Amino acid sequence: MRIELSFTPHQADEAALRDKTVVAIDVLRASTTIVTALYNGAREIIPVTTVESAVNLSAKLAGDIVLLGGERGGRMIQGFSLGNSPAEYTPEKVKGKSIVFSSTNGSQVLVNGRYAREMVVCGFVNMAMGVNFLRERPRDFTLACAGTNGAFSLEDSVCAGMVIYSLTRDDSLELALSDGALAAQTLYKSHGKNVLKLLRSTEHGRHLQEIGFEDDLKLCASVDSIPALPQLDGNVIRLKRDAERKDLSPAAASS
Repeated sequence: MRIELSFTPHQADEAALRDKTVVAIDVLRASTTIVTALYNGAREIIPVTTVESAVNLSAKLAGDIVLLGGERGGRMIQGFSLGNSPAEYTPEKVKGKSIVFSSTNGSQVLVNGRYAREMVVCGFVNMAMGVNFLRERPRDFTLACAGTNGAFSLEDSVCAGMVIYSLTRDDSLELALSDGALAAQTLYKSHGKNVLKLLRSTEHGRHLQEIGFEDDLKLCASVDSIPALPQLDGNVIRLKRDAERKDLSPAAASS
């Protein structure tokens, strides 16, 4: 079972993801928001890379069941119904809705998922769900981090490292780590003990605090708070119904 890791969307291109099992990670905040939205009853998330694509697709799907969600620079896009704060995606707002979603960082990785054999969405909030999904599929996989503005992000890499570390605790698995995967695991061991402190210290975390989203960091840092696993199905993301939560993450093991 070989573990590869892409630190940025540029690395997670067609060649890297073709026919692979892929875990998409965008801790701040697309992964957390998508997990929250689907857990709270959203019908599906449709990721697109540009604002124009989002608006055009929303028009084609016109109706009360379609919402536009996303951000640029951390702030809600003008004319959209929702931003990229998981706190906005309440059951009252999203239950039964299809959400056309575009974010600065996460959308590109999610759209690239069309090349993959299968893709799930993971963050700290659904860590055990993601780990269990991989544990039950003893095949090679790639962790695809969204990064920040096309560059490396510490929070995504530490989250990926938590996935890897959780799997290494299972003696029944034979794992081979790429250098990137090994680096992510090392980062987790160094920085993963206090996730909220980590998020507050990162470049993107500081930016979100500056524009008023401190509470989002707390939501994104809540390890195993949501028992849901989003999975890409064609060009839409829906809740994986057959996933069962098992406490395999380090946080769960220590509680």
